[in-house]
Amino acid sequence: MQATAYTYDAETRSGSVLLDDGTPVPFDAPAFDAGGLRLLRPGQRVRIETEGKGESLHITLVTLQTL
Repeated sequence: MQATAYTYDAETRSGSVLLDDGTPVPFDAPAFDAGGLRLLRPGQRVRIETEGKGESLHITLVTLQTL
């Protein structure tokens, strides 16, 4: 699934993304670390993997979207 980076805190390695419908979804350090990224800037397109649905939706991986 694709999304847009919305917030990112380098100290905690956590933040949030906006899904294409505008829904914000937070991610934690393990999801960020799983993608092997060092930094994330708001506005970057990312690829995410998720588990759960609705209120239990959470991100398990955040990485940069590449063509």
